[in-house]
Amino acid sequence: MKPALFLLLACCGTVFAATDTNLQTRIAEMSSHHQGKISVYAANLKTGQTLAVDADQVVPTASVIKLPILVEAMREVKAGKRSLEEKVTLDKDNVVPGSGVFHFFDLPLTVTFKDALTFMIIETDNTATNMVIDQVGIKNVNDNITAMGLKDTYLYKKVYKPATGPMPADQKKFGLGKTTAREMGRVMESIVNCDLHEQKLCDAMLYMLRNQQVRNMIPHYIETSDTSEGLSLIGNKTGSLDEVRNDVAVVYSKAGPLVISVFTSDNQDKSWTNDNAAELLIGHLAKAIVEAWSPQGLGKDSPNATTAP
Repeated sequence: MKPALFLLLACCGTVFAATDTNLQTRIAEMSSHHQGKISVYAANLKTGQTLAVDADQVVPTASVIKLPILVEAMREVKAGKRSLEEKVTLDKDNVVPGSGVFHFFDLPLTVTFKDALTFMIIETDNTATNMVIDQVGIKNVNDNITAMGLKDTYLYKKVYKPATGPMPADQKKFGLGKTTAREMGRVMESIVNCDLHEQKLCDAMLYMLRNQQVRNMIPHYIETSDTSEGLSLIGNKTGSLDEVRNDVAVVYSKAGPLVISVFTSDNQDKSWTNDNAAELLIGHLAKAIVEAWSPQGLGKDSPNATTAP
């Protein structure tokens, strides 16, 4: 193993993780040819290795903002404010187009709060997301984002709904939400490390993420086994607009859990095909990171998340 790939410096009882400069240079070179903006953050949660390429650039989230919405929802469940089994009813005001299936169903539609969360993640369902936002509240999502120490992540509004009330000046620039690759990577890390300190709820979040149906970005070149009958070793949340392709994932590798967070914007390729340039680049970047940090590939499962919680 090259020294640059793994280095921990100990001083006065504190352990500092070194940046993987060799891999970071390679990722920067791969990204430099992309016709659009790109930012990358990755971390090996076992060894502490990290890399960052423009990881603090503030970018549009698109549907990746649904990740901190999920975290806030589970925080409220832990606090007893909500129950996963409680019933929520879809009304016509929350029905919006785009990704998902709820907008095809007849109304009224009543599901459990957990079902709404599940569809928000596995189908990135916009209508389900609006149902969840009605339950948890935009302010609570942003308050929890602040409590997590994130300074550049923000949820502005419901999906495909106009912004209401006083808005930050940058809302029109970012649309639904804003973040950075590093900060959204840390949201994923908080789920994997169970910062909520309620393992059953963390397992439920990971189960949703690992059943996510959009697989053309981070999983594209590294998910080689058939996961249609089993749980994927990759849990991810995507976000896409015409000029935006984003993906944030935990990859369970034999070298430990790897968090990979990639955001692209102002993309020249605005196509919605399987060979969209930004989507394929994200797949190649994820493959390079996994091959460098876990040459043995994927394999070690996460605890307590092999079946539905």
